[in-house]
Amino acid sequence: MTSDQPGGRAADLKARAEKVVRSVHPDLVALSEELHADPESAWQEHRSCRRVARALSAVGFEVTNSYLGLETAFLATAGNGPVRIGICAEYDALPGLGHACGHNLISAIAVGAGAALAEVADELGLTVEVYGTPAEEGGGGKIELLDRGAFAGLDLAMMAHPAPVDVAEARPFAVTHSRVRFWGKAAHAAAYPERGVNAADAFTISEVAIALLRQQLPHSVRVHGVVTLGGEAPNAIPGRTEGRWYVRAETMEELAQTEERVRRCFEAGALATGCDLEIEPESQPYTDFRGDEWALARYRENAEALGRVFAEPGLASRMNRASTDMGNVSRVVPAIHPYIGIDSMPALNHQEEFAARCVGVAADRAILDGATALAWTGIDVALERSARQEDVS
Repeated sequence: MTSDQPGGRAADLKARAEKVVRSVHPDLVALSEELHADPESAWQEHRSCRRVARALSAVGFEVTNSYLGLETAFLATAGNGPVRIGICAEYDALPGLGHACGHNLISAIAVGAGAALAEVADELGLTVEVYGTPAEEGGGGKIELLDRGAFAGLDLAMMAHPAPVDVAEARPFAVTHSRVRFWGKAAHAAAYPERGVNAADAFTISEVAIALLRQQLPHSVRVHGVVTLGGEAPNAIPGRTEGRWYVRAETMEELAQTEERVRRCFEAGALATGCDLEIEPESQPYTDFRGDEWALARYRENAEALGRVFAEPGLASRMNRASTDMGNVSRVVPAIHPYIGIDSMPALNHQEEFAARCVGVAADRAILDGATALAWTGIDVALERSARQEDVS
C-alpha cells in the first residue's frame, strides 16, 4: 500500500512508529528489568521515577520533574500539535511482593509508545504527553494529579497493563482504601486482664461481622483487608491495632451504600469491646472505568494485527475487573486501559509467581507489542481528529 492510496498514510506512519519501538526495544527491556530488580512502593518511587524520566529524556522528551508538586511524578512532552495524546506510566510496586502487578512493564511500554508517537508527532499535529503517575496501588496518584490540573483537555489517555492473558476492555470496580485503627488499653494478660480493653478483639469481632455480611452482599461487591498491627506481646492485652481495608463495587453509588454497611461492622467491634475507632481514607475513591469505545476498538484491531489474541471470559481474563485510579481519569477525558498478556498461567497478578514472569521472553514481547499497539492507536486517534476538523471546516 502506498501513501497516496486510501489508508496509505496511516500505514506509513504506523510502519515508522513500529520501527522506532523495535529500535529502542533493548533499552525498554533494560528499563523494565532495572525497575523489577529495585521495587519501590507507593509514594516512595524516587529511583523508579528518575529511571523512567531519564529514559524519556534520552528519546527527546522534555521532562518536568516533581510534576505539580508530587515528588515521584513527572510530565514528559514531545511535539506541539493541537491533538494531545497522554500515556500513563506506573512504577510503584506491592509491599512484600515487588512487581507482582507488572508496573515495570507498564513504564517500559509507556516509554516505547511515547518514543514512537514522538517520531510522527509533527506530521500528525500531535503533542505527546507521558505522565509518570505514582502510587496506583492504593495511593491514588492519578487522582492527586487530576486535582492539580493534570490530564485536562487530552484527546485520549491510555496505558497497557500486564495480565496473564490479553483483555481489551477494562471493567474495574470502584474502590475505597481505608486505614482502620482501634484504640483500647494495654494490661498484663495474666495478672490484670480486667484492666485491659482489647483492641485485637475489636478487629476479630469486626472481621466476623464482615464475613457474615458477605452472604447479603451482591456479587458485584468485594470487601477485603489485612490486620497490619495486631499486638506485640502475647502476655500484653493489645491496646492498639491497625488494618487496611478495601471495599469495591460496580458503581460509586453501590460503593457508598456498601461502605456504610462495612463501617457498621467496625463500629460493632468498637461497641462490643469498648475501644475507640478511627477510619481514615488512604486516598480518594477510585471510580469505575468508562472506556472510549472508538479508541478501544482501534486498539483491539492494532493488537490483533500484531498477532495478539484476546482471551475468552474466564479466570485468566478477570484481571480487567481490578480497580485502578485510571478510572478517575476516564471520567475527565477519553481513555483506554487494555490488558496485555504475559502468558503467565497459572500465575496471576499479585502473586510472587506473577512477579517472576514480569521479566523474560513473554514479558519482553509484551513490551514490544504493547508499545506498538498503543502508538498505532494514538496515530488512529490523531488521524480521526484531523479528519473531523476537516469535515467541520
